[in-house]
Amino acid sequence: MNSFRLFGWNPTLVIGQFAGLGLIYLIFFLLGVPSTFFNLDNTKLVLVQTVIVGIGALGMTLIIISGGIDLSVGSVIALSSVTTALAYRSTESLSVAVPVGILTGAGFGLLNGLLIVLLRIVPFIATLGTLGVARGLAKIAAREQTVNPPESALSGLMTFERGGAPWELPPSVWLMFGLALLVGFILHYTVLGRYTFAIGSNEPTARLCGVPVAVCKVGLYSLCGAFTGVSGVLIFGQLTVGDPTVAVGKELDIIAATVIGGGSLAGGEGSVLGSLIGAFIMSLLRSGCLKMGWPNPVQEIVIGSIIVLAVAIDQLRHRRSSE
Repeated sequence: MNSFRLFGWNPTLVIGQFAGLGLIYLIFFLLGVPSTFFNLDNTKLVLVQTVIVGIGALGMTLIIISGGIDLSVGSVIALSSVTTALAYRSTESLSVAVPVGILTGAGFGLLNGLLIVLLRIVPFIATLGTLGVARGLAKIAAREQTVNPPESALSGLMTFERGGAPWELPPSVWLMFGLALLVGFILHYTVLGRYTFAIGSNEPTARLCGVPVAVCKVGLYSLCGAFTGVSGVLIFGQLTVGDPTVAVGKELDIIAATVIGGGSLAGGEGSVLGSLIGAFIMSLLRSGCLKMGWPNPVQEIVIGSIIVLAVAIDQLRHRRSSE
């Protein structure tokens, strides 16, 4: 058994992704980016900046492999940050606040799954609707302002000391790696994982073969929501407030990271390692643009172009495989 199977190892695809990383470093080097872009501290900073999108992309990987999509994740991150802050302000207990934030995400994931399965609404429309619902609830719960609870231990999860050893990473980065192992295990060593690939590859055939498609979809969207809730808890820790306006557009970054990492919008393809690399690429591009002093509109153009290129490559791969 391939030792990399836990991460959905595809030698050709992963080599291409690492080659893409190398190309990004080369391009910024040729453009004259400051040398601090290449040092260890900046790499750690990029890893920290990857955490929110990376954890969200782990959940999105499950959804995209099954042939679905979730546009509500950015709004649910904001709602989870608000509910975490409200719970902590009321109880001053992280053992209460953290589960509340995660369950908020899982609850919205469950709602998405039920809308898709019971009402047979296509995932794009169902989650587009819950995107607005979650953002509205976040604003109502926070009374359209930030929620300012007492300082908590969560504020240290996203910080690191400069000049440390390579393995001295913030707890949030290790949490992301641990969750990646969990998702890899689910995908490649459990019945749910096999069903996920089967549904994404050919849903009618999977149903005829006895796969409980409806139950699996609800479970997958709930899991994705739980991962989104974790991102919401971490963004609360990073900002130290619950902000109903945070993570606007973050769903596009999360979907893009999954697609850049080899996930197919047609379903049936995707990997944990690829999604993490995709999330890192997104953060690395932003870091390089900032080091170059490029304005935000230029950064958006660069990121948008990368997303279009990734989807175009995905479509090209599918055309070639179908010939």
